[in-house]
Amino acid sequence: MSTPVLEARDVSMVFGGLKALKGVTLTLEEGKIVGLIGPNGAGKTTFFNCLTGLYTPTTGQVLLKGNVLPGDPAKVTDAGVARTFQNIRLFPSMTVLENVMVGRHVRMKQGPLASLFHGPAYQRGEKAARERSRELLAFVGLNGVDDELSRNLPYGDQRRLEIARALATDPAVLLLDEPTAGMNPQETEATQQLIFRIRETGVSVVVIEHDIKFIFGLCDSVSVLVQGELLVEGSPAVVRADPRVVEAYLGKPPEEVQHDVEAAKGEQA
Repeated sequence: MSTPVLEARDVSMVFGGLKALKGVTLTLEEGKIVGLIGPNGAGKTTFFNCLTGLYTPTTGQVLLKGNVLPGDPAKVTDAGVARTFQNIRLFPSMTVLENVMVGRHVRMKQGPLASLFHGPAYQRGEKAARERSRELLAFVGLNGVDDELSRNLPYGDQRRLEIARALATDPAVLLLDEPTAGMNPQETEATQQLIFRIRETGVSVVVIEHDIKFIFGLCDSVSVLVQGELLVEGSPAVVRADPRVVEAYLGKPPEEVQHDVEAAKGEQA
């Protein structure tokens, strides 16, 4: 049996007397897309923070390809895990290209002297980073805006720019925190297709999202968090039919959710 690309084992997180996560386990196989859903306050973003080293779990472990990840965001990124945020975190006074190059610098191996004196090695590294960043901008559909300040981009384009910056770190795993929040249906569809293309490049993906139609049409499996605990996990068909999920999160009977899923499939056809 192959080793999962990302695995969380019995992760718990306690803040003072508040148990934000209670023994949450998640497995991400290579080349798969996993959805993480749950009502507000369920612990989804806290779980992402544990996966990326921003929080060190009170108990439990997070492993990348069988190796325990350190509790340090920079080291986790270097190991191969990248993320976007629920609230966009771009550098507003930097250009679109510069924002992506910030992510690319994680993979640049220039020494301090080369960086200080801008010698040939530094110039070669900067050129390669610039070329790769432009490739990623084209990949996410942001053409011809290299020199635009990131704060001037439309909202949906800022979301795509954040994804391009995360991809610039060459991750094995990409964590997306509500990537379609605030988007119109056309932008949401474009984001879904982009995530499919990302998977085709060999990157495995975990997605937090409140848009159930989006999640069920995108993911290979779905995990449901409620009050910091894993309620159920399985295929979209299993999750949408579970009465506990309907009661705790979906707020509608399974046949209505099924209608949403079939509508999503029809739109993709």
